[in-house]
Amino acid sequence: MLAGCSTLAPDYARTELPVPAQWNNQPSAQTQGLFSQQAMQVPWKNFIRDNRLAHVIELALGSNRTLRQTLADVESARATYRIQRADLFPQINAGLTGTRSKSSAGNIATTYEAEAGLSGYEIDLFGKNRSLSDVQMEAYLASAETAKAAQISLIGEIANAWLTLAADQNQLSLAQETAANAQKTMNITNKRLELGIDSRIDVASAQTIYHSARSDIASFTTQVNQDINALRLLVGEQFDNSLLPDALPDVERLVTEVPAGLSSSVLLQRPDVLAAEHNLKSANANIGVARAAFFPTLSLTATGGLASSVLADIFSGGASSIWTIAPSITLPIFDGGANDANLAYSEAQQVKFLAAYEYAIQSAFAEVADALARRATIQAQLNAENALVAAATRSYELSLARYKGGVDSFQNALEAQRTMYSAKQSLILTQQADLGNRITLYRVLGGGLAERDTVQDEG
Repeated sequence: MLAGCSTLAPDYARTELPVPAQWNNQPSAQTQGLFSQQAMQVPWKNFIRDNRLAHVIELALGSNRTLRQTLADVESARATYRIQRADLFPQINAGLTGTRSKSSAGNIATTYEAEAGLSGYEIDLFGKNRSLSDVQMEAYLASAETAKAAQISLIGEIANAWLTLAADQNQLSLAQETAANAQKTMNITNKRLELGIDSRIDVASAQTIYHSARSDIASFTTQVNQDINALRLLVGEQFDNSLLPDALPDVERLVTEVPAGLSSSVLLQRPDVLAAEHNLKSANANIGVARAAFFPTLSLTATGGLASSVLADIFSGGASSIWTIAPSITLPIFDGGANDANLAYSEAQQVKFLAAYEYAIQSAFAEVADALARRATIQAQLNAENALVAAATRSYELSLARYKGGVDSFQNALEAQRTMYSAKQSLILTQQADLGNRITLYRVLGGGLAERDTVQDEG
């Protein structure tokens, strides 16, 4: 088989990292929830400990329609690559023909031919077809990495949607609890009004916190139902309500510690970064295609076979051999600058995809740095808000006791109740942020693709 030379594409060399070698917010030994193993080495089934959430994620990976579209794109890109790669090989066909003709003199002639050969096979002297094949191969690999990135994103989206539902369930329970407590307080103020101890201002003030909590109950009931709808849409199929959370789980029950790694070089293995690199390689190969257009094109058509006036001779060995060979060469002389423009376009595209690749690395670095910055302070915020809730609860209990004992006004108890309610709402949001940050950090570090049976289970 005739083979061509190597391509005219420029040699590819991976660019230097356009980001610092270490994170801006490098984790310290005191940072809770982190350990040094790389996230890419930890399967998501090892990272997610809550069986309900793990089951929901598994359903989504099989049924999410957006992920299905992405996987179909991968298969389409693979088929396109196979089509283009076929041009590297000659297409050989075989045929059997029969001809019967009568001349002007009245003579009748019969001819049978059996032939096999190739038609218009381009000998890839300057690597054009090989470069075209490389273009499609890199496009296929880019789509495969995009599908992996979509899987990682889906795991993160499902986990965060599940946590949002859990947090809103907490907020709904808190609003219901606050409304019940406010109802009791209203009963007390009404009795004290009947006894002439409290004024109608105290009764109206007690009603404000009660009706505020009722409004929150309606709002969070709506939000919970919308959260469930959003989660079911992400999953792509119906599932049992037993898989839904009724409250935010403890950290230890939801996830393991986040594998953060130490060097920013781990970002080069993130699927979205790899997809950008494959797009860059595809653009690099396109330059080889554009350069090859300046050189001659050599094509070959050749056939060989047997011919006879008797059909049976074709199969019995009585036929004579026939063959043709027709090479052709085409050299571009004048094209109005089309080849020059095509090369300039390919080189500009390569610069564009290089910038896109470097930006993908920078974006990945920023995502990890942001997540680490949150990780570094979230525990201090949780400690402070837990202390605030404890102090606000104690303040409310003391103020209510002093009010019941006639020592203090109802306004102090009301203000203490509002402070406690606000503090508990804020604590729920911070607890959600803590859990969501762990999920986000695992996602932006490329976690979610490792197979469970290839990694030692840390449990």
